[in-house]
Amino acid sequence: MTTYRLRIETEPANADVKFLLDSLYRYNVERTGRDDGQLLAILLRDEMDRIVAGLYGWTWGGWLKIDYLWVSQEERRQGRGRQLLAAAEAEARKRGCSHATLNTFSFQAPDFYPKFGYRIVSTIQWRRRTDRI
Repeated sequence: MTTYRLRIETEPANADVKFLLDSLYRYNVERTGRDDGQLLAILLRDEMDRIVAGLYGWTWGGWLKIDYLWVSQEERRQGRGRQLLAAAEAEARKRGCSHATLNTFSFQAPDFYPKFGYRIVSTIQWRRRTDRI
């Protein structure tokens, strides 16, 4: 009989995370026949090559999924978020996408995305540490 051990990891190895993502991708391809998935990273760098803003996500099956969009404090309110979002949408269209999805916490940028045609499907308010799952 096989023995398994469940381990919680706060800093999993990149290879382990990649294994999970690749495994899920293969399953999705098997179920849908869609194998057009690609990662997407758009980085804005300064003259010292430091990242001052960036977006990370993926495209697959006609969808753009934005996992992270971040702008440094110094670059906020300069149109950098709009620049990143527009670049991601343009690239997603080139890849055949017609839909986009993302998540944002109530304290992050919930007012930003509707300005660009995103609509709120669900709202989850930030919970204090005293709240339970």
